[in-house]
Amino acid sequence: MDATWVVLLALVLGMSMGAGLSVFIFAAVKRGDQAQKVINPTVPDGVDQILGVLESIGIVLDASDNVLKASQGALALGIVRAERIAVPEVQTIADAVRRTGEPQTRRVTLEGARSGEITRILSVRAAPLGTRYVVVLANDLTESIRLDEVRRDFIANISHELKTPIGAISVLTEAIASAVEDPVQVRRFAEKMTTEADRLAALTADIINLSKLQANQALHMPELVRIDDVIDRAIESNAVVAGARNVVIARGEPSELTVYGEDPLLTMALQNLVSNAVQYSPDKSRVGVGARLVDDVVEISVTDQGVGIPKEDHDRVFERFYRLDGARSRNTGGTGLGLAIVKHTAQNHGGDVTVWSRPGQGSTFTLKLPVATSDDHVTPIPAARPERTQI
Repeated sequence: MDATWVVLLALVLGMSMGAGLSVFIFAAVKRGDQAQKVINPTVPDGVDQILGVLESIGIVLDASDNVLKASQGALALGIVRAERIAVPEVQTIADAVRRTGEPQTRRVTLEGARSGEITRILSVRAAPLGTRYVVVLANDLTESIRLDEVRRDFIANISHELKTPIGAISVLTEAIASAVEDPVQVRRFAEKMTTEADRLAALTADIINLSKLQANQALHMPELVRIDDVIDRAIESNAVVAGARNVVIARGEPSELTVYGEDPLLTMALQNLVSNAVQYSPDKSRVGVGARLVDDVVEISVTDQGVGIPKEDHDRVFERFYRLDGARSRNTGGTGLGLAIVKHTAQNHGGDVTVWSRPGQGSTFTLKLPVATSDDHVTPIPAARPERTQI
């Protein structure tokens, strides 16, 4: 055979073998890609972006219930761990979607994993995503449920508190009508009616003030406030009641300290603290009021020599309508809202209020506010921090 034909034959044979090998490699690569997609599936286009902008918790599962995508909320609450759903109730909802092919919505209670963590209530909705995936979305209902409970309690408390003065006024009105010919009795009933009307007016005013504070409507025009002036007005407003019981209100040295806020609100808060100190102090005792600077915080302290407060009640005294001695508080005209107003006033000014007390040793309430320095500029006060008692 001619050498030329040998070369041509070898060339054709080589090209045929090369083409066959190429086809084989291409098919193998394609099968490998398909297998890789089965082993490591990817999230459908656009799902990443959608989950990224959702405020709710988001999870995407593949056909084997592996977590392909999870939002930060799902990880933070421990719903997803090691690329699997760690909460059996949530997994059950996803299983129901695969079984029925229909969206599922259920409420799930998520117990705190660590001591001190609150129990969370989630509204979980799962639905098919294409033919192979399941998307799980969850909204945290804990805060809204808590606020609903607080509102219900608040309304119930208000209804209960209003019944007493309104009922008393109604009874006294009937008594006056029946004793119209007895001037002495009419005068006595009229004085009691005035007392109940004043209590009703005070309660209504405190409810309005507390509602404004809780709605963050109080600090629209913050200004420079002199703490010495606030203390002077708080003492002056309680001087008559203190004098009637021979309670001495001792004022500390002028501090020359200033804060940014609203003068009427701060005065009202400190008036409530001084009023409580006078009311719960024995006759011929002493109440102290003073201010000092601790780091960058102005501390205004009100100290009494009263009966004191048990340790387990230190946090509860700031709750609305909570009274250590209900009968005494009502007899002195207390509404049960004074310390709640102090608490929310402090928070709306970026501060806090604390209590030190022991039974038989009196109490010290301290209103803490950020100090205003010479380098400060008058700017809006930050909104109050979220609290469990807000409405």
